[in-house]
Amino acid sequence: MKRVDAAVSLFLAVGLVSLAGCGDIPFQGDPFAITPRDAELNIDKHPVDYAALMRIAAAAHGAGDHSTAVSVYRRAASVETRLPAPFVALGNTLLEMGNANEAILAYNAALRRAEHDPDGLRGLARAYLMGGKPELAGQPLALAFHDTPDDPKLLQLIGVADDFVGQHEEAQARYRRGLELLPGDPALSLNLAMSLALVGNYPEAIGVLRPIANATNSSARERQTLALIYGLAGDRGAAERLSRRDLDPEAVARNLAYYDSLRRMSPEARTQALQALGAHASPTAGQPS
Repeated sequence: MKRVDAAVSLFLAVGLVSLAGCGDIPFQGDPFAITPRDAELNIDKHPVDYAALMRIAAAAHGAGDHSTAVSVYRRAASVETRLPAPFVALGNTLLEMGNANEAILAYNAALRRAEHDPDGLRGLARAYLMGGKPELAGQPLALAFHDTPDDPKLLQLIGVADDFVGQHEEAQARYRRGLELLPGDPALSLNLAMSLALVGNYPEAIGVLRPIANATNSSARERQTLALIYGLAGDRGAAERLSRRDLDPEAVARNLAYYDSLRRMSPEARTQALQALGAHASPTAGQPS
């Protein structure tokens, strides 16, 4: 078994969210209420100040203990109710857990305290994308763009939102501008390549991503996205060679069959399939890299 044994995922929103669809059912409950978990942590029995709570939560988050991090961030938010930071951190953690609707509540709470908080605005946009509501991401992204129009990672996020609502030319312009500001950035390059692939411009997509995927420090994500684009372009040999760098033979065969099925679809159906695949991609990072 090689390092990656799952079928290829479309990382259309690489580095910003794990785009797992959460439906449109609103979350019923208060994400900031103190839970029984707090009692286990003895936070109420032994009061800790805000700064210490934030350190405890960050340490738990860093160790992968998201449940503890959520509880302690909630407690920090109840101790210092005026600051957006604990609500943003809570939203980030919930988003990594796949709880987009709860994360939306947390980011909105942060923005009620600081309307233009950059992390809150970006977090809210990511949560809308993750929750399958890309059309709602435009408003927080517009506010963030007004404040920082030359932030390449913000341009990347805006591009992802544009791609998800079918505005591919606009998305590509955002990625290209981001690459002017941050030349050679792998995430921007990957998103640009996938956006180009969505409109069938496979030669340019390959030209954009090939130097990144062939670099000595490339990731499986970049290599397998390039394999996908080769497969869409009908270059089965190149797709297979790249796939074998990370996948076992069975996974390679599954991927090649999937590429063939995508090529037989209408352009509209293929775009929908690729975006649905991206919307269920495995998480790689909660924040833009």
